[in-house]
Amino acid sequence: MEIKSLSQLLENAVKQFSKLPGIGSKTALRQVLHILRQDEEYTHTFTQALNDLREHVQYCSLCHNISDMPVCHICSDARRSKEVVCVVENIQDVIAIENTSQYNGLYHVLGGLISPMDGVGPNDIEIQSLVDRVKKEEVGEVIIALSSTMEGDTTSFFITRQLQPLQVKVSTLARGISIGDELQYTDEQTLGRAIINRTEVSV
Repeated sequence: MEIKSLSQLLENAVKQFSKLPGIGSKTALRQVLHILRQDEEYTHTFTQALNDLREHVQYCSLCHNISDMPVCHICSDARRSKEVVCVVENIQDVIAIENTSQYNGLYHVLGGLISPMDGVGPNDIEIQSLVDRVKKEEVGEVIIALSSTMEGDTTSFFITRQLQPLQVKVSTLARGISIGDELQYTDEQTLGRAIINRTEVSV
């Protein structure tokens, strides 16, 4: 969309919004114009929230979940079961599982999946830190909650093999989740049932 004749400032703002996932130039223009229609306090609050996020956000030293503190509120919650660790691909998956209200253990965020075609190997994601964590902590079960894709299954198999010598129970979500589905887009009821009906993994 050509908007150069209107304002360079407007064009610059639209370009930045257009870099967001799923945001085209038309949607970006609507968002920028919406912000312009608000008062200055709204704009300052909006930009301050982004600045605070960029400058102060951390990743939990234990589970790699996003956090305001060195240890996230889930890992530091005494009411959570320390014996069960749910392995997920990303932070969106943590949010999806938390929304089911069916899980009361801890998490481990891999930060990706093994994908040789994309140049992502086991050492590029948080697999070794998971193994180290299971060795050090009193973990009785590891739930592998990864998407039912080729990359997800490859990663699940690799993790299972790595954990096998540690004598820890390894389970996976029940296959109420369709093959090829992304975990974060699965409805809460189906995802909740998959957690409750998880099955033990053996290799």
